[in-house]
Amino acid sequence: METVYKICLVFAIIGALNWGLIGLFDFNLVTALFEEGSFLVKLVYILVGLGGLISIGVLFNHIKMDD
Repeated sequence: METVYKICLVFAIIGALNWGLIGLFDFNLVTALFEEGSFLVKLVYILVGLGGLISIGVLFNHIKMDD
């Protein structure tokens, strides 16, 4: 299960970096790599969202385990 958590964390980091690039330079790396509106762009965004949601669960599970 730890491997799944690490993969989800990688996708969450990719999303954070992409949002940082959008905020700083108005540059969307995902649409620069793939054609805007393509299935691959949607897939990357879906994977980033799922990675973020699962990472929230990991955060709260870790906090619960430390009590």
